Amino acid sequence: MNKENKENEFSLNSSPSLSEFIYPRFPYRGKFKPEYLVFNANLQEFAQRVSYISSLQTGGKLSPEEAYTQIKILWKQLKHTKKTLNIPNFER
Repeated sequence: MNKENKENEFSLNSSPSLSEFIYPRFPYRGKFKPEYLVFNANLQEFAQRVSYISSLQTGGKLSPEEAYTQIKILWKQLKHTKKTLNIPNFER
C-alpha cells in the first residue's frame, strides 16, 4: 500500500468525535512529571479559551475591552496553577 492509500484509509476509518474535533488535545512530549502533565492540560485549555475569545472579538460578539479582561482572568488562573504546582521558571 502506498503512502496516499494509507492517508486515505486513515481519514476514512478514523473520524474524531465531536468533542475531539471541538476540543483538540495533543499528547504531552516533555519531561514526565505529574505536575507537568496537569500544567500542560491547563495550558491547552487556556489556549483553547483564548482562541474562542479571540474569535468572538473578531466576529464582533465581544468588545476588545471584554476580550482583554477575559483573557487577563484566564492568564491569572494559569499563573496561579503554575505557582500551585511548583513549576520552575524557564531558565535561558
